[in-house]
Amino acid sequence: MAPSTSVTPSVFQRVFKAFQYRDFRLMFIGACVSSVGTWMQILAQAWLVLDITKSPFYLGLDAFLSGIPVFLLSIIGGVVADRVERRRVLLCSQYVQMASAFILTLLLLFHVVKIWHILCLSFISGTAQSFGGPAYSALIPTLVKKEDMPNAIALNSIQFNLARVIGPAIGGVVFDKLGRTWCFGLNGLSFLAPVISLTILTTRYLPERTAESVWGSMKQGFRFIRHQGSIEALIVLAFSMTALGFPMMTFLPWFARSVFGGSPWTYSLFMCSSGVGAVTASLVVAWLGNIGHKGRITLGSLVWLGLGITGFALSKSVALSCVLLFLTGMGLMAVFTNVLSLVQLITPNEMRGRVMSVYNSAFRGGMPMGNLLTGWLVPMFTAPVVLAVNGLLLVVLALYFLLVQRKVATL
Repeated sequence: MAPSTSVTPSVFQRVFKAFQYRDFRLMFIGACVSSVGTWMQILAQAWLVLDITKSPFYLGLDAFLSGIPVFLLSIIGGVVADRVERRRVLLCSQYVQMASAFILTLLLLFHVVKIWHILCLSFISGTAQSFGGPAYSALIPTLVKKEDMPNAIALNSIQFNLARVIGPAIGGVVFDKLGRTWCFGLNGLSFLAPVISLTILTTRYLPERTAESVWGSMKQGFRFIRHQGSIEALIVLAFSMTALGFPMMTFLPWFARSVFGGSPWTYSLFMCSSGVGAVTASLVVAWLGNIGHKGRITLGSLVWLGLGITGFALSKSVALSCVLLFLTGMGLMAVFTNVLSLVQLITPNEMRGRVMSVYNSAFRGGMPMGNLLTGWLVPMFTAPVVLAVNGLLLVVLALYFLLVQRKVATL
C-alpha cells in the first residue's frame, strides 16, 4: 500500500491560510498600516475634543458625525461598488480621508483649530468611508477562494485589531513626546500604504454593464435581503450590537479622565487591552476556519460581551477594567467576525456590494445612534450607569435571538 502523501497543515498555516493569496497579503499590509494611523488619530482626537469642550456630549457628537454618513450613504455606496471597479472607489476614499487628516494637522500646527473644524472633518471622512466601506467589504472575498473566505475575514479583523493595539500604543508615545499634531500628520501619511497596495493589485472587478437605474439596483438588493430572512436577522443584530456595544469604546477617554482621573496613557492602556482581546479572538476564529454552528457561537459571544461591558462600567479598579476590556474585546470581535462571515457566505458576488452596503449601514449606523444617545444620557445618569444598562440590554438581545427569533441560532 502506497504511503499517504497528505500533509496536515500546521496551526500557523491554518491561522494564516489566506496569506497564500498575493493580493490579499497586499491589502492586509496596506489596511493595517492605515488602521494604525487611524487609531493614533482616534486617540489624539478624543483627547483634543475633551480639551476644547470639557464635555462628554461633544465626544459622542464627534463619533456621531463620523458615523452618520455611513448610515445614510452606504446603500448608495454599495450600488457604486457593484457598478464601478471597486479598486477605484477605494482609492478615492483613501485620498479624501488623507486630505482630512492633513487639514486637521495644519489647523493644529497654526493653533487655529476649533471644535467645528473637527466635527466637519469627521463628517467628511465618514462620507468617504460610506463609499469605501462597501467597496472594501465586497473586494476582500474576491481575493480568495470561497472556502477560505471565513479565514480571510478573520485575518482582516486581526489587522484591524492589531492596529487597535499598536496605534494607541504608538499614539500614546507620539502624543507624549512629540505632541498631538504628529498623531494627525502620521495618520495622513499612513494612507499612502493602502494607496500603493491598491495600485499594484492584479485582481480586478469588472462589473457588467446595466441599464438599470441606481434606485432599481437598490431595490433589487433589498428584495434579495427580504427573501433571505436570515440576512435580515443578522443585519438587525449588527445594528443593535453596535448601538449598545460600541459606546463603551467611544467613552473610554471619559472613563480614563473623569472616572479614574488618568492621563492619555490610561486611555492608551484601555485601548490596548481591548485590542489585544480582539486580536486573540480573531486568531481563534481564523484557526477554527469555516466551522458549523456559527449562529449559536455568535449569540454566546454576545452574552459574553454584554456581561463584560456591565462589569467594566461598574469597575473601580484600573487593573480589573483592563482585564474586562480584554474580555469584551474578545466578545466584540467574535460577534463581529462571525456575523460578517455569515453574511458574506450567504451572498453571491454580483449582489455583494449592495448587501454589504446595507450591512455596513446597519453595523456602522448603530455606532452614531448609540454614541449620540449615550452622550445625551451620560450627563443625566453618569457613564457607569448608562454603559451597565447597555451591557444588560445586549444580554437580553442575545437571549431573544437564541430562544425566540431563532433564524440566527440555526445558522
